[in-house]
Amino acid sequence: MPVEVWYIVALLGLIGVTFILFKRPIYECMFYAFLLMIILTGEYSNIFKYIVKTSTDTLFYSIIAFLVLAKILDATHAVDSLVNLIVSIFGRLPGGAAYTAVIGSTMMGALSGSGAGNVATTGTFTIPAMKKSGLPAHLAANIESSSSTMGNMIPPAGVILAALACYNEFSGAEMSQSTFWLACWGVALWFIIQRLITTFVFCKIYHVKPMAKEDIPSLKETFKKGWKNLLLPIIILLPFVLDYCFKTTFFKSRLGAGASNLSSSLLIFTPGIAAVYALLVNKKEWTLKSLSHKMTNSVSGIVPVGATIFFAYCISNLFTATNIGANIGAYIQSWNLSLIALAFLIPLLCAILGMVFPGSAQTKIFGSTIIAIFAAAGGDPLLAAIMLPVITGAMEGMTPPLAICMYAAMGIAESKMKETTLNCLIWVGLHYILSVICFLGLLPIMGL
Repeated sequence: MPVEVWYIVALLGLIGVTFILFKRPIYECMFYAFLLMIILTGEYSNIFKYIVKTSTDTLFYSIIAFLVLAKILDATHAVDSLVNLIVSIFGRLPGGAAYTAVIGSTMMGALSGSGAGNVATTGTFTIPAMKKSGLPAHLAANIESSSSTMGNMIPPAGVILAALACYNEFSGAEMSQSTFWLACWGVALWFIIQRLITTFVFCKIYHVKPMAKEDIPSLKETFKKGWKNLLLPIIILLPFVLDYCFKTTFFKSRLGAGASNLSSSLLIFTPGIAAVYALLVNKKEWTLKSLSHKMTNSVSGIVPVGATIFFAYCISNLFTATNIGANIGAYIQSWNLSLIALAFLIPLLCAILGMVFPGSAQTKIFGSTIIAIFAAAGGDPLLAAIMLPVITGAMEGMTPPLAICMYAAMGIAESKMKETTLNCLIWVGLHYILSVICFLGLLPIMGL
């Protein structure tokens, strides 16, 4: 067994002990893990090299930009308008509150890229509404949790940006962000359908009723009041769709080599434009003082996530420079596992890693190795790359003991730990099965 495997064992052991036993913040655990890797590999002289490389990574700054955007959308109440519109459409259906949770949390997660933050915003409305409709507390918590985690696998989530970086590292070329995003949407659609079907079955089992009429806002009034916020998803996604469709025709004929620079800059300026738009159309909902206060309080939420991602990038840079990832990949390839075996093994390993590792950290540290192993067995490396957010970011948010989304939803639902965890395993199991099916290439995926 190569020494690199023992490096991973030590890495997981340290994070597990410091996070679970000593209850240290995950970003602090990642910092200790980075120092441990420096010590084990003897890369003392290069420690600042890895830090500087991470500090100059544009994808890292893009992740931070979307985290800030999520806070601005919350501060301007743009999210409230979108959720109210969804409720006014689906609330009258039996189980309407549950479908609102799935659709609303999926949409909001796609805008914010934060699963736990999504639970904290949309969950405060959808969970009580689901309980009032007849769903037990533990199930309401898991519907919201499993739906919110999809925010980590739908653009513009930070995990997707990390997955794109891994694919570029593997391929040695820079893929268009728009092409990658479209493929991520293609695979996400199947998981949205899975969540809706699962919710439908549970609603039938529990004979769930429609939402109370007094809790359903008027569609006409909701649209009249918040239609401008409906343009937010378009503002965020349209540039990438246009770039994907017209990059090699319209843009290239006019910009020449600058067309690729336009693609590269989308992740930087899109969250800024969306933030400015949200501030302008919701100017009655905030003041400079309230916005300043909200953003100041948000620092405590943004910095830990940013620090976790930062040190995960540092570890990934070290792994790349010292060929740790490549050597582990070569070792696993020596097992000569079939593509079918890898389709079952890779999501399972990521589910286990998700018990202690944040999705973004998993993706950045192990992503390139996973892509290489899958490609070596004859699989499509792009499929492996777009599945990374599915098996890391989404799985991490709903897999105990890390399961940040589940805990956030459980707190709102006031559900018991045992019942919530047991029901959570059903959602995790279904997510795993669908992941295997996707890895096996049994479903058509838009963009592939």
